[in-house]
Parts: sequence; C-alpha cells; structure tokens
Amino acid sequence: MIDVRIQAERFDSAALLAALEADGVGAIASFTGLVRSDVGVTAIELEHYPAMTQASLQALATEAQSRWNLPGAIIVHRVGKMMVGEPIVFVAAASPHRAEALAACAFLIDRLKTDAPFWKKEYRGESAAWVEAKASDNARAANWD
Repeated sequence: MIDVRIQAERFDSAALLAALEADGVGAIASFTGLVRSDVGVTAIELEHYPAMTQASLQALATEAQSRWNLPGAIIVHRVGKMMVGEPIVFVAAASPHRAEALAACAFLIDRLKTDAPFWKKEYRGESAAWVEAKASDNARAANWD
C-alpha cells in the first residue's frame, strides 16, 4: 500500500501510523517535520505544481518499495502558508524488519527534500524571501544513488 497526499490541512500522525499496521509488519519508522524557527522565521509558504508533485512523490514511494520489503509507505506533504511549530511533512515506512523500515524512511525524507518540486518562501515579520536549495540536502540525497 502506497499512500501519497499533498494537502493544505494538518494531518493526524497517529491515524496515518495506524493505517500501516497489518499482519506481517514488524516495524514502522516515521518522520514528522515541523516548521522550524530559523533566525526570525515566523512562517513558511510552499507552492507546487499539483500533478508534477504528486507524480514525483509517488515515484519516490514506489522506488522505496522496490529497494526494501515495504508492505506500506505513506508520504503526506502540506502546501500553503504554515506557522512555526506546525507539521509540514510526514513520511512512514512499514516493513517486517526495523532495518528496512528505518532505511526506507530515511531514503524517503532525504530524497523528498531534493526530488519533489516544492518552492519555499520564508516569512520574517512583514518581509518574505524565496529559499534556495541547500547543498547539505543535495549531499544527503546523493548518498542514496
């Protein structure tokens, strides 16, 4: 089961994790990203091209399933304006064994940061600026090639 969602609304992490519980699954690894307060950031805004972003996230989940034994994988990414402290992304991988679940979860979040077509704007008070891609994100994603 692959579940990929792009939405403006908050998500329920507990409900998403419960959806991955099934016979034969011995481990579920998850990551929840929050809007962090980097030096004066009060909010962020994410824009995307819906069909392109959906296809990109779906391809990442499918690749994870082909690399590891994953009966289930979930990616939920929010778009729109979000305040500091709000959840922005949820990634989870379910597998019979913890090592596969942990590796798949790390792969999904690392590659999502570079492969998914999102554009981020940071707000600091009344000013806003688009954020450039980070070399550190590219380096982490390259480790999975």
